[in-house]
Amino acid sequence: MPIDRALLDEVVARNDKQRLAFDDDDDGDDGDDNADDGHRRIRARQGHTVPVDLGLDARPPPAALFHGTVPRALAAIRRDGLLPRGRHHVHLSADVATALAVGGRRGRPVVLRVDSAAMAAAGHAFFLTGNGVWLTDAVSPDFLSLLSDPPAGHDGRGWADRID
Repeated sequence: MPIDRALLDEVVARNDKQRLAFDDDDDGDDGDDNADDGHRRIRARQGHTVPVDLGLDARPPPAALFHGTVPRALAAIRRDGLLPRGRHHVHLSADVATALAVGGRRGRPVVLRVDSAAMAAAGHAFFLTGNGVWLTDAVSPDFLSLLSDPPAGHDGRGWADRID
């Protein structure tokens, strides 16, 4: 099966989380709109495990962001906060529904609320990728609270203010 630009365009466009982009996409988040050698490349928008300059500018976050995880991770998070582990940044969601989906990839999800307004006021930088993922270096336990579970069948939308 030959791979041509049309097929690559389709793969990038249909990726459900928009994790991929062409290096020449003018979406303001790649920092290098044209490759030096004239070739176009596909790259990940975030989640890199090797040093990569994403070319993102720091920007003010919304008052609250969210992080989906699983119950077995809570003890370490309460002790150490959110750390990037093998990545370069901690990934945060702008809404509870997305955080539930992220946390649900590894089991029953729980959602943490990040007081991003207080973090920003304390000097922490936030970056927004072209596919809506918020990035920051780490989140101290001081800026975290656990959301109560939404009722069965609730998708998490509008659940942001219900904090244990």
